[in-house]
Amino acid sequence: MKRSIAFLFSALLLWGIDAWADSYSDTVTLFRNAGGSAAFFQNCYGYAVFPTIGKGGLIVGGAHGRGRVYAHERYVGDTSMTQLSVGLQAGGQAYSQIIFFEDQRAFDEFTSGHFEFGADVSAVAVTAAAGASAGTAGANAGASGGKKDASTSGRYYKGFAIFTIVKGGAMFQASVAGQRFKYTRKT
Repeated sequence: MKRSIAFLFSALLLWGIDAWADSYSDTVTLFRNAGGSAAFFQNCYGYAVFPTIGKGGLIVGGAHGRGRVYAHERYVGDTSMTQLSVGLQAGGQAYSQIIFFEDQRAFDEFTSGHFEFGADVSAVAVTAAAGASAGTAGANAGASGGKKDASTSGRYYKGFAIFTIVKGGAMFQASVAGQRFKYTRKT
């Protein structure tokens, strides 16, 4: 019974997430006011912003969200993110994510059609609690008081910098996951 409830919650979170979606400009504003991520807007080539990504799992998990891609502050296309994960995990969570592109090479790589981040790439969490992450880019840790006054720190790794803001839910996770992105140019 508990597994059925957890699975149902995860499914609702993943497929019903569009009803929770914030506007893109509101999400960009959150990241612009979030400590270290704010500085990336001043010198990046572009970015992809996801107002809401829904994530859930019980042993096997997944996440999905839709976003927009910007180059030099101009909207140039749409993107979607899908993530599969395997390992010790349970629960569901919603979060916002932004991916900064350091230069045109990184932007071109992301917008080539199908792009993937492996399990070794980590994001800097902008949350109301302490957090830590480790990956091949090194270890990061930080703490913040809330979305509007969040403190973040991060750096580019292979031309990309990723930040997340948790919106709600509870998720325990010790798993391996990778993110796959699809890009469609604005018509």
